[in-house]
Amino acid sequence: MASPFEEIEVDNRVVKVTNPDRVYFPQSGATKRDLVQYYLSVGPGIVNALFERPTMLHRFPTGLSGEKVHQKRLPSGAPDWVETVQLHFPRWGRTADELCVTELGAVIWAVQMSTVEFHPWNSRREDPEKPDEWRIDLDPGPLSQFSQVQRVAGVVHEILDELGAVGYPKTSGGKGLHVYVRIEPDHGHKEVRRAALAFAREVERRMPDDVTTLWWRKDRDPHHLFVDYNQNARDHTIAAAYSVRGFPDARVSTPVRWDEIDDIDPHDFTIFTVPERFAELGDLHEDIDDHVFDIEPLREWADRDEAAGLTSTTGRGDGEEPVQEEDP
Repeated sequence: MASPFEEIEVDNRVVKVTNPDRVYFPQSGATKRDLVQYYLSVGPGIVNALFERPTMLHRFPTGLSGEKVHQKRLPSGAPDWVETVQLHFPRWGRTADELCVTELGAVIWAVQMSTVEFHPWNSRREDPEKPDEWRIDLDPGPLSQFSQVQRVAGVVHEILDELGAVGYPKTSGGKGLHVYVRIEPDHGHKEVRRAALAFAREVERRMPDDVTTLWWRKDRDPHHLFVDYNQNARDHTIAAAYSVRGFPDARVSTPVRWDEIDDIDPHDFTIFTVPERFAELGDLHEDIDDHVFDIEPLREWADRDEAAGLTSTTGRGDGEEPVQEEDP
């Protein structure tokens, strides 16, 4: 017997959504149809976050209670209007054609293919080796509280202001916070990561009781927050703005204003609450491309740190950049 389906009109596309009543989020009973409707409701925001970026998909073919698939390659059966970008993975000696969103229909098609989370690169398909986005990931330790994330975010904002950089914060959808800064695509991933480490160390200098940049998890105080500069390494991705996360309560990685951060609870941002917020506030990251920062001051900080004997490696001392483990 054929699977039940609905046809969803998305701009000038029609996407066939099969098994729309399949429950994806057991805690609330939210279905595949609810997930589709959520992404439709924040359409301009999710497209802006993913636009022309290679994107890895986190798929749950039978819902959150089943297997999670980290998928670099575009799932088979894509319509010819779903665009891709071919990437090379030196570690494996392979290439993969990843989703490259240029319109909302491609997002909805990916949801039809059981995608819950969208994880884009920090570069675009025109030149995947030159990031145009610097990502600051505030990753709390196992014994951290969200109040610590909020305190550190205040210092991050302070330093960005001193640099003349405009940061765009969002909840991670988990326990942390991300801040994105648009940059000129003038440098490779290693140099952007090096600049991000220099910034992280400045945060650590100002908040030594709260923040660590130690690479190895075993070396960190579990009460400390890790400023994860390595999210700027090649092929390291984090959930996009407006991406749903694979948690039972259907939380969303949600853009927030700086003046909201002291009062927010990340658990409040879900597929049930964010559509109304988006309708009221619009996309808080809409104008990120209008505020481009030159990372040269951060490169100078990195030079200073290295001259003082601080390494720019992961802590292994061999200069090798960490790699993401999934085989494409």
